[in-house]
Amino acid sequence: MTTVEKRGIEHIPIENRWGTPSDLFWMWAGAIWNIAFVLYGSLAVLVFGLSFIQAVVVILLGNMFYLLTGFASLQGPYAGTTTFAISRAAFGPRGNKIPAMFNWVTLVGFEILAITVIVQAAIAFSARAGFRAGRPAELTFTVLAVAIQAILPVLGHSAILRILRLLAIPFAILFVIMAAITAAKMDLNSGHSGAGWGAMLVFLALVISAGGLGWTEAASDYSRYLPASTGKWRIVLAVSLGGAIPSVLLEILGAALATGVPGAKTIGGLMVGRPSWFVLPYLIIVTLQLFAGNTLNLYSSGVTLQSLIPDISRLGCVVIDTVLCGIFAAYVVLSSRFFSLLSDFLLFGIVWLGPWCAIYLTDAWLRRNRYNYEGLLSRDGGRYFRNNGFHMPAVIAQFAGMAAAALWLNAYPPYVGFLSNHIGKSDFSVFMGLLVGGLTYWLLARASVRAEGKALSLYHTDR
Repeated sequence: MTTVEKRGIEHIPIENRWGTPSDLFWMWAGAIWNIAFVLYGSLAVLVFGLSFIQAVVVILLGNMFYLLTGFASLQGPYAGTTTFAISRAAFGPRGNKIPAMFNWVTLVGFEILAITVIVQAAIAFSARAGFRAGRPAELTFTVLAVAIQAILPVLGHSAILRILRLLAIPFAILFVIMAAITAAKMDLNSGHSGAGWGAMLVFLALVISAGGLGWTEAASDYSRYLPASTGKWRIVLAVSLGGAIPSVLLEILGAALATGVPGAKTIGGLMVGRPSWFVLPYLIIVTLQLFAGNTLNLYSSGVTLQSLIPDISRLGCVVIDTVLCGIFAAYVVLSSRFFSLLSDFLLFGIVWLGPWCAIYLTDAWLRRNRYNYEGLLSRDGGRYFRNNGFHMPAVIAQFAGMAAAALWLNAYPPYVGFLSNHIGKSDFSVFMGLLVGGLTYWLLARASVRAEGKALSLYHTDR
């Protein structure tokens, strides 16, 4: 029987660690088997001008970064708490508020984008039923979508895993059917000349941001329910494959559809040429899957907000996020710039996320995933308080990495970095952020963090 989870960022006792790597595989697969990743794939052809072959190459390379999500899942079983509680070990409890705020905004942004796609599905269904949705109807759909979306995150971790596992297989079957009945419309040789290497790098950055790098910020929120003795490579492989397999298949499908269906960048466009018997189950399953997948964003944004403001309960955080999501989703739904907003959002997120991920993983490697949960959750003082709540090596590395990423970011038209502007309009922001952020932190903190790790016994991190 499903009950409401009371626990937020609190430590998960050893006796309550019931999870397995298989649970993580199906959770990530269930979350990512959704139409948003088909739309990401269509951007390669319809927005960035890549040929189908170019798109496939970039999609395969970009989704290798799910290994980062796998490695970012290793800390949860040892620390027994959420990602942005664990991040306090690297940044200090006060310094950690900087990336935690970035993370919260990013996750709420993903919630808004998913709600927008759900509303697009409702509008497309209405059109099929002969009802042309105007502004009042669009706003009504938005309010209903936001209200429904809040249900599963309120129920909590166990319910999320169960529902996502149930939805993974039917959604995979749906998209096999979709690919089969639209194969005749695909023109894989269209645009055979393709795009330049600069455009390929920009799309690569988007794929990495929407996939493997983009999920590192939530990884330990779910792995914390696994025992600390669980094999590391079992966790890494389960998470990486659970994310990469559906991402690759759906993004390649999106790119293939875009070669023959110009409207494939919208929910309605994906239904062009489909038989009438397919439309209703398609829209129902698509909508259910978007709700389920977006649950990870809402759950993780809630526990991230709780790490920022500990006095708010997890349920209170869900309410705050839901209200804000509804307000901004209404704006995006009524805007005609959805896909430019989507692309800009994913690319700008790289600026903070790459450095943070590198710092977080470098810190975990230096301390060998040895944490003191009481220090992580302490509000005043504690093992990780250091310099008045700040660990300056991480703060310095974060801003250095962000500056480096911004130099080589191409988010045209609102922003093109100096290096991007002078090197073929390319985008190397992901790699700049990861390299500069991680290397700077290693240089500044390697000795002290190793010492902190050695002070703790590997399998007694809960003391």
